[in-house]
Amino acid sequence: MTDLNTLESDVLAQVAGAADLQALDAVRVAAVGKTGSISGLLKTLGAMSPEERKDRGAAINALRDKVATAIADKKAGLEAAELDARLASETLDLSLPAPHRRKGSVHPTMQTMDEMIAIFAEMGFAVAEGPDIEDDFHNFTALNFPEKHPAREMHDTFFFNTAKNEDGSSGERMLLRTHTSPVQVRTMVSQKPPIRIIAPGRTYRVDNDATHTPVFHQVEGLVIDKGIHMGHLKWTLETFLARFFETDAVTTQFRPHHFPFTEPSAEMDVQCDRSGGEIKIGQGTSWLEILGCGMVHPNVLRACGIDPDEYQGFAFGMGVDRLGMLKYGMPDLRDMWSSDVRWLSHYGFSAFAAPNAASGLS
Repeated sequence: MTDLNTLESDVLAQVAGAADLQALDAVRVAAVGKTGSISGLLKTLGAMSPEERKDRGAAINALRDKVATAIADKKAGLEAAELDARLASETLDLSLPAPHRRKGSVHPTMQTMDEMIAIFAEMGFAVAEGPDIEDDFHNFTALNFPEKHPAREMHDTFFFNTAKNEDGSSGERMLLRTHTSPVQVRTMVSQKPPIRIIAPGRTYRVDNDATHTPVFHQVEGLVIDKGIHMGHLKWTLETFLARFFETDAVTTQFRPHHFPFTEPSAEMDVQCDRSGGEIKIGQGTSWLEILGCGMVHPNVLRACGIDPDEYQGFAFGMGVDRLGMLKYGMPDLRDMWSSDVRWLSHYGFSAFAAPNAASGLS
């Protein structure tokens, strides 16, 4: 029969001599694990008489409890020593500056668009939106584009493959909208005059150079009511330009032009100074074409279900990206799509400085 005193002395000596947590766990398994020495003694109790089992069982259980307590105390001491060692070796200098966190910013295009929306909202215009993928009627036919107009060709417009109907016949050929004018059409079809809206959004054309990209942004405007004339159009645009460029010294001129959807049509020029390699609005003697506009063509009104003998209106359209370039001195439109963090951090705007009429625009 195993001498419990001797077993106790051996196990406690092994517990005391454990150098780390791994060695201590090995002692625990060898003593009180499933096949451990003390666990093995408990299994022999079944073969003993009741009297022997009573005395022997109490002694073995007392030994097991004593060993378990010694192991727990030793484990606590080893864990504390290990923590002290880590604290001594893994130091953190709280006086060092925190790692730099890159801050995001509002893209100049979105900033410019928000500024334009804020100005027109102050003038009583509502914002209207429409899909980027359009059909021929809303993008061309309703806007008085002739059937053979160059804008309907592949070299100017992104067309999708012709869809197939369920019966196998050719369906309608969709396209990426070439302007936000389809939003004007959808508004005139769905609303009765008076109408006063702007239509900001992305547009798509087959074009790419320093001042053009295949994807760009427009803000178009539409006013339909009784008695509307070119004087209303000129005042609206001059007021917008003065607010946008934040100067009262804005001088403009209309030049006759042709757009299928307006008659008469005009391009608006703004007086500027081109000297010094920088364009300054409201100064100098040069002129810069800045937008297209005109009175809504009677055919467009008829296509949208509006009587041109009762209602008249004007429309205009301008490039958001181009106006942003002029206002903030960005030389190349393609930089706006380069995803260069350095460029974005230089030209970007704070998200906490949303443009509005009260606190300012830029």
